[in-house]
Amino acid sequence: MPVLWWVLMAAGVLALFVVYDVSLGRGVAVAAGLLLATAGVVWLTAQSAMTVAVDHAGLHAGPALLPPHALGDVEALSQGATARARGRDADPHAFFLLRGYVRTSVRVQVEDPSDPVPYWMVSTRNPQRLAAALVAVRDGSRPTATDV
Repeated sequence: MPVLWWVLMAAGVLALFVVYDVSLGRGVAVAAGLLLATAGVVWLTAQSAMTVAVDHAGLHAGPALLPPHALGDVEALSQGATARARGRDADPHAFFLLRGYVRTSVRVQVEDPSDPVPYWMVSTRNPQRLAAALVAVRDGSRPTATDV
């Protein structure tokens, strides 16, 4: 999670505190500031907790799991390809775990006929490494990366 996001959240809380302190009094300002700060910390912590990992069980993207038998074609996407794939070329039925501060991703086709999701798109700073680990798991060998 970029440090800038934490700084912006703190600046927003401080600005709200000053506005409420001047207009409504110190008690309201403290309560509103604490409420906003708590909400901001919870949200930023939840955003930074989204992990992507590959192991013998498959692809873990946040709380979701795509098992090895459902792994299809794997494609490492560049920054430009990621921007198009999450924008104008996106399928609304796909599964996305995208973080705005990560510019590259991997797209994995879902090969489970009972799953209505056509593909997963997961942002990662190391798309080639994640793709290689997914291919290894799909093909039945041990992945080379467990946390990507």
